[in-house]
This record gives sequence, C-alpha cells and structure tokens, in this order.
Amino acid sequence: MIPFFEINKRIEKASDKALELCKEQFKDIEEITEYNQLKVQNAFIEYGISESHFVSSTGYGYGDRGRETLDKVWAKVFDCEDALVRHNFTCGTHTLATALFGVLRPGDKMLCVTGTPYDTIHNVIGISGENMGSLKDFGIEYDEVPLKDDRLDFDGIEKAIDDSVTMVYIQRSRGYELRPSLSVDEIGQVCKTVKKINPNIIVMVDNCYGEFVEKKEPTQVGADLIAGSLIKNAGGGIATTGGYIAGRKDLVDKCAYRLTTPGLGKEVGATLGLNRELYMGLFYAPHTVGEALKSAVYISALFESFGYDVTPKYNETRHDIVQSLGLENAESLVAFCQGIQSGSPIDSYVLPEPWDMPGYDSQVVMAAGAFTLGSSIELSADAPIREPYYAWIQGGLNFHSAKICALLAAQQMEDKGLLK
Repeated sequence: MIPFFEINKRIEKASDKALELCKEQFKDIEEITEYNQLKVQNAFIEYGISESHFVSSTGYGYGDRGRETLDKVWAKVFDCEDALVRHNFTCGTHTLATALFGVLRPGDKMLCVTGTPYDTIHNVIGISGENMGSLKDFGIEYDEVPLKDDRLDFDGIEKAIDDSVTMVYIQRSRGYELRPSLSVDEIGQVCKTVKKINPNIIVMVDNCYGEFVEKKEPTQVGADLIAGSLIKNAGGGIATTGGYIAGRKDLVDKCAYRLTTPGLGKEVGATLGLNRELYMGLFYAPHTVGEALKSAVYISALFESFGYDVTPKYNETRHDIVQSLGLENAESLVAFCQGIQSGSPIDSYVLPEPWDMPGYDSQVVMAAGAFTLGSSIELSADAPIREPYYAWIQGGLNFHSAKICALLAAQQMEDKGLLK
C-alpha cells in the first residue's frame, strides 16, 4: 500500500516489479554518482572554497573573488582550461547562442553532425526566422550531416569536412528525437575524426542534460567548447537561473566578450549575492543527476510493463537524463502529463493543456511543477502534440518524489480508460 495517495493494486504491483528490475541499474548509477561527487568535492577543496566566496558584488563587479574562483572550480571539474559560469545566462539556448556568436565570425561555417538540432536553436542559426540577427544574418554558413539509422554517420562526417568548416557542432542529447543520446566516447570519436582531417576545427558540444551522467565529460575527449544550462543537470536543482561555457581558454574568453563587451569580458559582472547558489548547485549536481537517472530508469521499467514503447529501455546504458515514452495518441499524452503535474510539489492543482509554446513548431503540453520555473532537473514531462505522440521526461530532485508522480500519471491514464 502506498500512503497518502490512491494508487490501485494493478499499478502498485507493476511498480514493485519495476523496482525489482531496476536494482542493478541503480547500483551502477550510485557508482557513477559517487565518482562524480568526489570529483566535485576535490575541486572545492583544492580551491579552498569558503564563506568569503559567497560575498555579493554590485555595480561593475570588479574583483569578485567568488565569481573568478567559481570559473576555476568548474574548469577543474570539467578538466579544461577555463570556464564562464554566470547567473545572467537566461537559459540554455542563450548560453549556446553566446558561445556560437562568441567564436564564429562572418564567412565561417558551422557543421552540425548530429542532424537537425533542437527546435529552440533554429532561430539562432537561421534555419527559421527572419531578421532576428541570426548567425545566417551575419554571414555565417550552416550545414548538417543527417544521422544514419539514428546513429552518427562517420562516412558522411568525413565527406563534409574540408577547409571551409570552422566549427563542428554536436548535440549530445536527443531533443525531441528518438535517436539515442551520444556517449562521451562517441563524442571523442567525432573529435578524433574531424581533427585528423582539419586540426583547426573547433568542436563544440551542446552538453545539456548530459552533465555528470558519465564519469567523463566531452572536454576530456577532445571537445574544445561545451555549454549548458544551470536549471538542468549542472545546477543541481539549487541554481535558480544561469548557464556555463567551458573549454579552451581562448574560446571561453571570446564567449565572455560576447556576453559582456569586447575588452571587458570576464572582468565585469556583479553577482548580486547569487554565488552561493551557483557553488551549492554544482556541489549537489552529481547526486541530483543520479536521482534523475534513477527516476528515468524506473519510469522506463514501469511503462514498458504496461506495454508502451520506451527509449532508452530500463537496462540500457544512459548518456543523458531524458526518457522517452510512446503514448500512442494525444489523449494519453495529455493525461500522462496531467498525472505528473498532479504529484508535483508546486502547482499540483494546475491542469496542463497543449499550447503554442515559443520556439516550437507545434503545440506542446508540459508538466512542470517546479520550484524553479522551467527547471528540467526537477521532474518535468513535455511533448509536442504530433505523431508519434511521445512524451519526453527528465529530472527528479529525488527518486521518491519522482516515483509517486509516475504512479499518479499511470493512475490518471487508468481513470480515463487509457492505460493499456
């Protein structure tokens, strides 16, 4: 019996079975979590983090010791030369755009080797949108190498690389696609392949949803630049806004000049008392990512037992925190998201409905009862209302809260006669 919530016996039994199936995966996740936690802890100790690093700065923010040391801690954790960690990155897309505009110049060429990237970056590149100041508007060329059977097409990548290519862009996570997310080793293979042909190519990775899922990060296998959001994995559910860019120092410096202004770069930027949550978010991130991974594995096992298509399957190796769930029709999709929302600690009474969400080409339904608006390290479920009617689930600050949300989603579908 599950206390406080009404879950029928059929769903309870399915939950017990799912938990039994997930034991080995949970053990593996714990091992990776501990490794990454020790890595972060070692960086904090090496740089002697203290209360003084949390002191607020205002105005120009000159000499903000906490801000400057935070960048060093991140660079240490991600095993790279430098990092730019700031609360004033408004979202992951803004962070990625800052990196792209920071290092690319008119006449350069960006080649995405993971097919068409996530919807919200289209306007940044110029795939869609007119007169918004996209890369295309500034004379930066774009091309892509389609995936082959949902995997990287290394033959296609080799053929696409020549002296005209300035940057190879890799999206680690699947976005609203059903292809597998990329492992760090696969990213390393791309780096090796393209740099063998042209050593001057900049390899940039959209690292969103992937931080701390494995023991290694893309910067450790040849990526020159990575970027992500602090309201996803890397903020640990503590950071309430922000993003990070990490990699080669010369490239990070260029990104800093884009974020602030040429000549000032990383030297300015008041932290307004937010240093503490950025430090604390990084410290919590490995554990929180582990909880999110357990949540994804459990949801996969639970809904596969009901006969739904899931990707990845509960026993597959994971390279991001995203779980895809094939719900077969719009009604089930909406009911699932409404069930997730009903168990959320915030806005549980809200009934999600499909709407025209900015940056997407179809209506989207989203369950996101989070302490931080839009946070996807907290449990959320969203889906474009289009075939093949998959929901994308990510996050879970702790496994136990995510588990009850998943059970309530199944119960919501059952109550409406939709659960298989």
